[in-house]
Parts: sequence; structure tokens; C-alpha cells
Amino acid sequence: MSSPARLPLFPLPLVLFPGAALPLHVFEPRYRALLADCRAGDGRFGIVTGGGEAPRAGAVGCVAELQDVAALSDGRANILVEGGARFVVVRVVAIGTPYFVAETEPVEDVVDAAATLRTLDARVRDAFGRVARAARSLADDSSPLPALPADPGALSFAVAAAVDLGLTAKQRLLASRSAAERLSELDALLTAALPAVERRAEVHAGARSNGSGPHAPPTG
Repeated sequence: MSSPARLPLFPLPLVLFPGAALPLHVFEPRYRALLADCRAGDGRFGIVTGGGEAPRAGAVGCVAELQDVAALSDGRANILVEGGARFVVVRVVAIGTPYFVAETEPVEDVVDAAATLRTLDARVRDAFGRVARAARSLADDSSPLPALPADPGALSFAVAAAVDLGLTAKQRLLASRSAAERLSELDALLTAALPAVERRAEVHAGARSNGSGPHAPPTG
């Protein structure tokens, strides 16, 4: 068995999912140091859900891979990261850095039944498409829907990152080791939200066209 890999940690009150893009503003001195060390190294650090306290053993996070860094004149920086692999914290280690460093191990999915994955994959794609179209309509947004990954596991993370979920639900999905389990939960959440959001979109579309159609009364 390979030894745990060391990873600098950035605790934040959010969840980063594999494949998701996340802009961050780095201003605290300890995280400026983390950013400098990451840029000098492999450009990777871990994001775990939390505040300023040390992450607990067993916490599941996601590797953040630096994509872009815009350094500001006062030492702060705006950065863009993309979610990489998931990891679990084995233990926090003291190596003299101002930021937390942990020994971590990878988090991998179990093998789900192919037929179950196919069914859930199709259901989530359909439900997400309908919710997203309704949301676009409510926002008067005609932009195309985001492309979804072909892999069911990656699909579950892409949808979880795109929909409005609470922090607890997002963390539970990140930590789940079953793509089928994640897709099943997302299917239930999206299906429950569909009637209300589609009805709101229908009312919104009707309100927009009210008074502007061919039979509208004259104005004066």
C-alpha cells in the first residue's frame, strides 16, 4: 500500500466538485503563502469544507488545480481553480507552514450496476435539462445549457455543482462513493423541484407576452 500523499489545505465554507471551475480571492497571509508554495510546486492544493479550524480526520475534500492567477499589487490574488480528484484527510501534520497540511488518501467510487447507472443517468439528464431550461426562462436567458459529461460519475458531480443545494447536501454528495447513490439523490431533488419551477417559468412567459401579442388592446 502506498503512503498517504501530503496536500496543503484551504478550508472554505463551500464544496468544490471534480471538474467544476471555482474563482477565489486570496487575501489572508497564510493562504498567500499557500498560493506561493503551490505555484512553486505542482499547482495543487486541497479544498475542504470548514472555517479556520484544522480539518478533522476523515473529512472528504477535492483537489484544486490552479488554472489562472491574477496577482494584485497589494499581495492579494484572484485565482481560478478546477476540481480534480477527491481525497480523504488521514491526519493533519505540522511541517512549519502557516497553513494546514494533511496526509491524504484518494476517494474512489465503488462499482455500481451498469443497468442502474444507465437508468439514473437518463433520468438526471432529463430532469436537469428541464429545470435548467425553466431557470433560463425565468432569468430571460437564452444562452445554451451547459454540456454535461458522458460518464455517470462525472455527470453527478457536474449536476451537483450546477444546482442550488445546501452545504450539507453538497458535502454528502462529494463524500459519496457511489455514482448511483449520488444520481438517485439528485434525481429525487430535481424531480421534486420540477413542478414549481416549470409553473413559475410558464407564468413568467405568459406575463412577458401579456399585452404584446397581436390581440393586445391599443395603448395611448
